[in-house]
Amino acid sequence: MAKGLTTTVLHADRQSEIEHGAVHKPMHAAVAYGYRSSRDLAAVFQGDKPGHVYGRQGNPTTSALETKVSLMEQAVGTVCFSTGMAAIGSMMVALLRKGDHVVSSQFLFGNTNSLLQTLAAIGVDVTLADATDAAAVAAALRPATRLVFVETIANPATQVADLAAIGDLCAAHGVLYVVDNTMTSPWLFQPRSVKASLVINSLTKAIGGHGNALGGAVSDTGLYDWTTFPNIAAPYKKGKPATWGMQQIRKKGLRDLGATLSAEHAHRIAIGAETLALRMDRACGNALRLAQWLEAQPGVALVAYPGLASHPQHGRAREWFRHYGALLSFELRDGIDCFDFLDALELVIKSSHLGDTRTLAIPVAHTIFFEMGAAQRAQMGIGESLIRLSVGIEDFDDLQADFAQALGRTAA
Repeated sequence: MAKGLTTTVLHADRQSEIEHGAVHKPMHAAVAYGYRSSRDLAAVFQGDKPGHVYGRQGNPTTSALETKVSLMEQAVGTVCFSTGMAAIGSMMVALLRKGDHVVSSQFLFGNTNSLLQTLAAIGVDVTLADATDAAAVAAALRPATRLVFVETIANPATQVADLAAIGDLCAAHGVLYVVDNTMTSPWLFQPRSVKASLVINSLTKAIGGHGNALGGAVSDTGLYDWTTFPNIAAPYKKGKPATWGMQQIRKKGLRDLGATLSAEHAHRIAIGAETLALRMDRACGNALRLAQWLEAQPGVALVAYPGLASHPQHGRAREWFRHYGALLSFELRDGIDCFDFLDALELVIKSSHLGDTRTLAIPVAHTIFFEMGAAQRAQMGIGESLIRLSVGIEDFDDLQADFAQALGRTAA
């Protein structure tokens, strides 16, 4: 009988033997791993036997976390990295070649957008498309298209991609479909359900959940036929074809680029993951109530949150997601300075992070999206006064009171 996500994560380590009867996989800080048999060492290096050879390619603590993430995403395998951006970048470097084509949502986290610009500079063609409309993605496909990349809920303007239709499109064309699940997390949504090939999670965010560890993951859903992917190198065409993509990402991405997740951070993330569902239920509930309250305030011009009936993709979000997420954005009416408003908040923390237990706010056009310029921000639906909120698990009445007093002080 299948168990729920929280039960599965809580008891995942115990599915294999844990040293000294511990209930959690302990931290393994070793860099080198010794073998009694040199033949065994060679077999592990060549991928013929499981094991660890060098800390840059992983350790038992990270392996235990990879198992947890795979279980959460119903994946056949996961590779963990030092950050979410390291996961995206290493995956793309491992799988793409000069002359390949990528179709990406135009509604993206700023650093992911910057990464795509870097790939374009070294010979990978990139087309940005409106991922809320699968027809726009279809129109962007070419014979050289290797990969389509989308976020479930866009950061920060909360557009919801046409996930199911894009999944059908990629399956029909044999294109790798990569879905960044960070804004929803495996508790709210599992991209495998829309035929995603690979799933990205920034483990720093909701899965870790406490702002005390960096990490990222790439998970393979097992739905993509890697025998059709032209860029798998011969050394990684070993064993079952379903494992080829992860083998290449682990070797050419993790090993060669070296964005290794430390044992300490892997352990912290694994502990945080145990309460993912509890935290997300609370944070998403707070976010929905706060979005509804903000939308009714005369000092607020716009609220972007998929849980609101006014959101263009509300119906899509209601159909696919358990909750609507803990991220929302809003714009103040003319005459209210966004910096003055943010500085008037007393409980909410001004910070670039998200997915924390604490509510965080940031003026995105002036910070994390500043580099891209006003024209591209406008294309992404990012107004110059847009404020992004990552809603935490505080008592809702306290959050509402903080926003009410800040509006009262700055809207006069």
